[in-house]
Amino acid sequence: MAKQKLAQAQNPLILRFHRLMDAFAKSDDERDFYLDTIEGFIVFADLDRSLEELESLEKELIDSADRFKLIPKMTFYETKKFMEGFVNEKVYDIDTKEKLLDIISSKEARENFLEFIYDHLTELEKWQQYYHERSRIRIIEWLRNEAIRFAFEEDLDVAKTVLEKVKHNLFEAKVPKDVQNARDAITLKSKTYYSNEALNPRPKRGRPPKQAAKVELEPQYTIDIYKTVPPAIRPFLFNPDFTSTSVTFSAKFDTEAQLIASLRGSSRVKIDSKLEALSQRLESLRHLSDRLKSTSGLGIEKEEKLIQAVSGGAKEKGKIADIAKGFLPKKKGKQPTDKEELQEMIQQKRKAGIKQVTPIKKGRKKEK
Repeated sequence: MAKQKLAQAQNPLILRFHRLMDAFAKSDDERDFYLDTIEGFIVFADLDRSLEELESLEKELIDSADRFKLIPKMTFYETKKFMEGFVNEKVYDIDTKEKLLDIISSKEARENFLEFIYDHLTELEKWQQYYHERSRIRIIEWLRNEAIRFAFEEDLDVAKTVLEKVKHNLFEAKVPKDVQNARDAITLKSKTYYSNEALNPRPKRGRPPKQAAKVELEPQYTIDIYKTVPPAIRPFLFNPDFTSTSVTFSAKFDTEAQLIASLRGSSRVKIDSKLEALSQRLESLRHLSDRLKSTSGLGIEKEEKLIQAVSGGAKEKGKIADIAKGFLPKKKGKQPTDKEELQEMIQQKRKAGIKQVTPIKKGRKKEK
């Protein structure tokens, strides 16, 4: 009913791939996402809304069933297939591959898989690229099955200002020349998604290009312009701003930042604390070494300067004195515990002077 009152769009839908990928990842038994086939906006049936808003949304979705398409939910089999495909195609280390396959076959495979991947940076970049490519194929396949004409905004080589004009004039037949040229480019691009290569991308042949410094830039998106959003749908529009960490495979966390924060709350805290303690010890040893290098002399004079250096740093109640005790010569029995005992030991050495060695006396032969 609502569809009959609307004019026909003059160009294919302009969709944001990253938003669709995010909706596909989050869609489950408790969260429903819908794609509008007239203007291309996404609807998120958020259960945290009021009962009145949810009832109005349900009525609108039923009345406009032809307009809104339910985004498919990722099944357990499909998530497992994603992870197994990555392990079999992209992981080359045998031990890592076996560990990941064990994780996939156990409970909470999805979250444990991500936790392992984020602890192994060599696999993380490969996973993100693989997930992006497989999600793209999956989304294109669904849009093709629904016979939707579309183009991803990320793929369009159209100026931002011109693309916004296209959105403003979506239902206008007569438009300026620059808008018409952009429409032609969008229409031409939309046909490429229905080619065989869209679902089976092949690597380019020939000599690979020279390696250059990879510069990653955030995509410059246009503003959201929708003219036919029903009032009951407006509170449920799903239009998050895109960032490089906005999309994640996780079912529990909405962003990559939230996922990493959860990982820091477990084993990483222990690792960080150990590294911090080790760093402090190395710094103390370095400080002690610098003090030792500044001392000179031999014998008692060297020991005095060592004590002065250590005791001088100990006034600040640091760890230098404790570390220095490990370098001093050990004595059987009770070890000196403070500066006064060490000073007393040095005074005894001074009084003794040169160490006296008891001479060996030649005994007379006993007379028989």
